[in-house]
Amino acid sequence: MKIFKKEHIGIHHIGSTSVQTVCYAKPIIDILLVVKNIEQVDIYNEQIKTLGYEPRGENGIIGRRYFPKGNEKRTHHLHIFQGGDENIKTHLNFKEYLINHPQDAQDYGELKIKLASLYPDDIHKYQQGKEHFVNGLVLKAKKWAAGA
Repeated sequence: MKIFKKEHIGIHHIGSTSVQTVCYAKPIIDILLVVKNIEQVDIYNEQIKTLGYEPRGENGIIGRRYFPKGNEKRTHHLHIFQGGDENIKTHLNFKEYLINHPQDAQDYGELKIKLASLYPDDIHKYQQGKEHFVNGLVLKAKKWAAGA
């Protein structure tokens, strides 16, 4: 992203739309941007608003800056972390694990379909419904990435 060019280190497509074998993904692109200094990101809040992103600060994850785009009809989630943050590795390992374990990816997609039908208008219940399953996948991904 040009706005963060002075801070930009790397960019990754993450989330369900980045894994073909997850049979269900909301049409939202999750982007992980890695920067040199997370504190500098806040300086660009007004500029990123002009592109339709809403600055939400850490939004529940220490050391992250989060910017959704599209209000009620979200199209993008921008997650920004400083280089070296453990969350970067967690997100990338999760994606790679799902790519390399298509049955787990398919099971995840099926859970998402079920939850989307149960809670079509309640994103919080949808998120809560997949939390336990996702946490299990995160642990599997960590072990897999470590070669266990």
